[in-house]
Amino acid sequence: MTLSPQGRQRALSFSALVGFFLLWELACRATGVSDLVLPRPSQILWVLWNKGPLLWPHTVQTLYTTLTGFALGVGVGIVIGMLIGSSKLAYDVAYPLLVGFSSIPKVAVVPIFVVWFGAGTVPAVLTSMVISIFPVVVNVATGLANTEPELEDVLRVLGARKRDILWNVGLPRAMPYLFASLKIAITLAFVGTVLAETVAANKGIGNVMIIASGNFDVPMVFAGLVILAVMGVMLYAVSSFLEQRMTGWAQRKDSGGSVVMA
Repeated sequence: MTLSPQGRQRALSFSALVGFFLLWELACRATGVSDLVLPRPSQILWVLWNKGPLLWPHTVQTLYTTLTGFALGVGVGIVIGMLIGSSKLAYDVAYPLLVGFSSIPKVAVVPIFVVWFGAGTVPAVLTSMVISIFPVVVNVATGLANTEPELEDVLRVLGARKRDILWNVGLPRAMPYLFASLKIAITLAFVGTVLAETVAANKGIGNVMIIASGNFDVPMVFAGLVILAVMGVMLYAVSSFLEQRMTGWAQRKDSGGSVVMA
């Protein structure tokens, strides 16, 4: 049976993934490395299988916190990006402040959130939100700024107002930039969630990992990493699917069959 180019690509990716874990397993067995340094993939799978019922509530908590913070960050980022991208005054005032705030290590703001809201879910949601905002703002503002001035002039001549130009031309043109930022923001959202869970939470994968590391349970730590990786890949795939469905008009295929931005 002949596979399509997409099927061959998926098969190659799956084979590379399986080969990576097989090489990891064989290397650990051949070198006799301690489980405290690097556990074998089979040990990690054993932990996931036998302690799955215990890890499931923490997985759900981390996923819920991440999605909540991600949604809030995207909403706030779109609004700020629209303001910055459509107004030079807002750009000059807000963008330097945004860059300065984004430069602050997010681990430094977690204790502040704990003081304000107490330990628990809220600091994790806020950390996830804050860390997700910047890539959305930058990409939305860039997309709006790349709207052709000639097109705006034509629409003004036809009687369109600035709001009409923004909603009918600017935002559709910014959609590819927005979805590109979503794939970055969702991975950063997990970073913010786990960071807050390791500092100020009693539930979640981050909390499980920090407790396991304190008990020198390295296979459990790696099991947490695997769970985070799987969730991150799944949400990244969802973002890519939505991007293809909603911004397919902005993509075209070159002669080699690859997809490029139009």
